[in-house]
Amino acid sequence: MNYEKRKTVIAGNWKMNKLPSETYDYIKEVASKTENAKCEVVACVPFVNLCAAVEAAKGTHVKIGAENLHFMPSGAFTGEVSAAMLKDLGVEYVIIGHSERRQYFAETDVTVNKKIAAALEAGLKPIVCVGELLEQREQGITKEIVSMQTKIAFAGIDKSAFSSIVIAYEPVWAIGTGKTATSDQAEEVCKIIRDVLCELYDEETAEGTTIQYGGSMNAKNAKELLEKYDVDGGLIGGASLRSDDFATIVKAAE
Repeated sequence: MNYEKRKTVIAGNWKMNKLPSETYDYIKEVASKTENAKCEVVACVPFVNLCAAVEAAKGTHVKIGAENLHFMPSGAFTGEVSAAMLKDLGVEYVIIGHSERRQYFAETDVTVNKKIAAALEAGLKPIVCVGELLEQREQGITKEIVSMQTKIAFAGIDKSAFSSIVIAYEPVWAIGTGKTATSDQAEEVCKIIRDVLCELYDEETAEGTTIQYGGSMNAKNAKELLEKYDVDGGLIGGASLRSDDFATIVKAAE
């Protein structure tokens, strides 16, 4: 991390977990246990939990995010939610391009790009996920894959928008598997992403952009990962569902 150049963000991704009836009290619990956080604390929750989460977060330091959006502002898209709808609820962040969206719901680099533009237009802060499959790492093409994902995701996005953008490096082979990239592997790929931003924009933009690591970050390994220069936080899955573990990760970001 580098507090002087960029913001550190610890964001929980609840995925399809916790009921709306559980959400209010849990957000209050997280807010209490991370009260003195020196980093940005975000809870990204299912659509049906957003109202309760936003209400619980009022007056606290916790920011609320959604887990997805549609790139169109409105229309005949049954079951989808627009950026304007999220903004109207009081949501601040939104996860875009998570590997589970790519794997199960046909998300592509092109739709990720469209969703980023829609989020920014509505005034939301996108958390943009990139990462390689296990076979791609084993084939030695991690750099090519992550660079391509990053370049397509931000095609046409002005550098001024990066004050509102977070990038999450999530190696697909480490998501929900209990496997974690080593701190050196995480640093290597976060640096690759930062180098791509430098190529696309400039060094100032690259150095000022928050790049998280996601992929089984937990209370035990967070400190080692977060000590790396180019790792500016975490996108936390399972550990974000346990307030003590999540608070420990937030503490590690200090």
